[in-house]
Amino acid sequence: MAFNDSEAALAAKAEKRMEQALATSSVERDDYIDTIPAEPLTKKDINRMAWRSLALQASFNYERMQAGGWLYTLIPALRKIHKNDEDLRNSMKMHLEFINVHPFDVTFLSGLVLAMEQSKEKISTIRAVKVALMGPLGGIGDAMFWLTWLPICAGIGAALALEGSMFGPIVFLLLFNALHFGLRFGLAHYGYRAGLGAINVLKNSTKKISHAASIVGMTVIGALVASYVRLSTPLEIHAGEAKIALQSGVLDKLMPNLLPLGFTLVVYWLMKKGYSPVKLIGLTVLLGLVGKFMGFL
Repeated sequence: MAFNDSEAALAAKAEKRMEQALATSSVERDDYIDTIPAEPLTKKDINRMAWRSLALQASFNYERMQAGGWLYTLIPALRKIHKNDEDLRNSMKMHLEFINVHPFDVTFLSGLVLAMEQSKEKISTIRAVKVALMGPLGGIGDAMFWLTWLPICAGIGAALALEGSMFGPIVFLLLFNALHFGLRFGLAHYGYRAGLGAINVLKNSTKKISHAASIVGMTVIGALVASYVRLSTPLEIHAGEAKIALQSGVLDKLMPNLLPLGFTLVVYWLMKKGYSPVKLIGLTVLLGLVGKFMGFL
């Protein structure tokens, strides 16, 4: 999800997701037969849902994306809510429709959906809420985890590892998963308690949260580039008898770490062109070997 999409672009994406959901739908009716609200779910039920959400992408496919894992997440609670077999069947069919959401904050949506299922809302209403929140949750999750928290934790772990500490990867995993599991379970309970009232809050805050997190993430990534990407040249510029080191006499005076920054931007550009990470790693190794052999790195 682009963080600065216009309202028209966001609406177009939501319409496309709705079309994908309806294209994979086999729901027979919009109303539940038993319209009496079910008993509230317990904390144990919500925690069980959160644990099962870890398998969200276990059956990922390009027709319905995460539909299989999404239904697996909800099945125990749906069975407790829907005592009528036809209602349960229709609910499960709807939850096997196309869905694609961030795997770490998905529990907010699943908690919200279970609150609606418990209230026996129309299937079309529940579907609309799922479709409406796929994009915002994806944007917030990407900005918060992939662009912010992951680089911070990886930087701390890498710094420890470079100093020879065996606790580098352990600290990385502990830090990253402390936030991951805290949010996974916290959002599950918050989404269920908030119910429909949380939708407007989330929609109004999505861009602000995503924009703020992306700024922090870009700052962290810039610091990591300066700290951990090592690239320099031993070349010298000769002017008569004078010798000027290209690295310390020119490049570092223009901008410290100019070469690492340039190399990082080139790698990013190649990724945007479709180069795979494996190819880029190979190119990096080849560049290092050729540069060392020819004397320009």
